[in-house]
Amino acid sequence: MTPTKARALDAAIELLGTEGLRSLTHARVDERAELPKGSTSNYFRTRQALVSGVVARIVELEEAEIGATFAPPGNAAEFLDGLCALFDHLTRTSRTQTTARLVLFMEASHDAELREVLSRARTGMARSVVATMASLGAKDPEVAAAAVVACFEGLLLHRVARHDDTDPRPVFTQVVTGVLP
Repeated sequence: MTPTKARALDAAIELLGTEGLRSLTHARVDERAELPKGSTSNYFRTRQALVSGVVARIVELEEAEIGATFAPPGNAAEFLDGLCALFDHLTRTSRTQTTARLVLFMEASHDAELREVLSRARTGMARSVVATMASLGAKDPEVAAAAVVACFEGLLLHRVARHDDTDPRPVFTQVVTGVLP
């Protein structure tokens, strides 16, 4: 990816995460990224192409953090530590990026094409969680992964949307210990 394209996508993520979906226009992205007018539309001809590019960029930026968390841990305690660290990273350090992702999730409820793009992006993460649950001895790794992911996403939404600063560890502990032998 060219530096200019990455700048445009990072600016688009910032707009989504700070001002919401209505702020996402090619002109506003150019302005936020301090690019010449028309630069963003050279890379992303349509708004849908821009949104798809944003999804891909968010996945790229989150991949390392998520991969490290869901690499097979030695035990459930290590997994919980990683889960809490990822949660903290996504809701503090990368809060704007996470907010942008949540804005896109909500928009996907009205947009089949965006729903498909987001679903493809989620598939890799889901496989990682299933593999982690299997390595930790879950009786049904797919159901265990679904429970952990649902819990994580729910708490993530609460932290971002409601500014709920509750410690997630007790809830994560309850869910993880409930799905493992």
